[in-house]
Amino acid sequence: MTVAAAPSLSASRPQQARRIVSLLPSATEIVCALDLGDRLVGVTHECDWPPFVRDLPKLTSSRIPKAASQQVIDQAVKAELGQGAPLYELDERRLAALEPDLVVTQALCAVCAVSIEAVTEAVCRLPRQARIVNLEPHCLADVWRTIQLVADAAGVPERGEALIRTITARLARLDEAVGLRRSTPSVVLLEWLDPPFACGHWTPEIVTRAGGRELLGRAGAPSCEVDLAALLAADPEILVIACCGCDLARTEREAAIWLARHPALHRLRAVSTGRVFLVDGNAYFSRPGPRLVESIEMLTAILHPELVPWPETVPPALRYGPDGNFHAWPA
Repeated sequence: MTVAAAPSLSASRPQQARRIVSLLPSATEIVCALDLGDRLVGVTHECDWPPFVRDLPKLTSSRIPKAASQQVIDQAVKAELGQGAPLYELDERRLAALEPDLVVTQALCAVCAVSIEAVTEAVCRLPRQARIVNLEPHCLADVWRTIQLVADAAGVPERGEALIRTITARLARLDEAVGLRRSTPSVVLLEWLDPPFACGHWTPEIVTRAGGRELLGRAGAPSCEVDLAALLAADPEILVIACCGCDLARTEREAAIWLARHPALHRLRAVSTGRVFLVDGNAYFSRPGPRLVESIEMLTAILHPELVPWPETVPPALRYGPDGNFHAWPA
């Protein structure tokens, strides 16, 4: 995680940013959580929270059709990356017109946003100087550090410190509750279904903090493709589906197709006992920002509902029922 400038800046504390561009949804949420939303002048086509950012100028577009099936999207992504082609395009003319003094981006995932190389080249061509903040969190502690990194770059370090204190206090209360659990259920959390991808980076850590034992994902490592045989062999007590880039309604459609296409999945303990849960991975689990706290609370409520209630600010999840349909949970 780095802060750079184009051209170079002095090492003194930066002035407060007045015109901020965010090139990924999690950064947009961080900027707004730092109470800098009024300085946000441009975002990506995928930024949707807080709701007001949907009306801001959009600086990116995707070469991959969003309405396509997960299988088609996966094939298209692999084909584009295999050819070295970018998945996203940056509107440099609009970027220049917005005259940003701070641009927040990432180099963690080639599938998630405009490449850091493209952003750096574009910022270097701007008529006025702008700082670049590159966010690359691999674990929860990294995510909290990105909050401070953005706050420091924006010239409001005290706001980052205050937000992290609030997050730390919420997590401490959650840890206390999880410490009272009587069991540690086995879990598989999938970030994609066709083909299946086990969770990675900070998400296995979320499972651990929620009082579960992730069977396929590896903390700090990228999400990885797994085959159905591996999933069937793992046979988790609880299966959580949090598809990256998909809201809950889209996840429900994909999960229904996936379960119908692969009858062997019904042999899983999680399926036969009705412990398959769908959550909004796009808004929560796959977005490394302040709402990862809600993600931990959500998963804790799924794994240990006797200890932690479902967060009031989050819409219900969906649970697979004996009738073969998904139903709102908690009801």
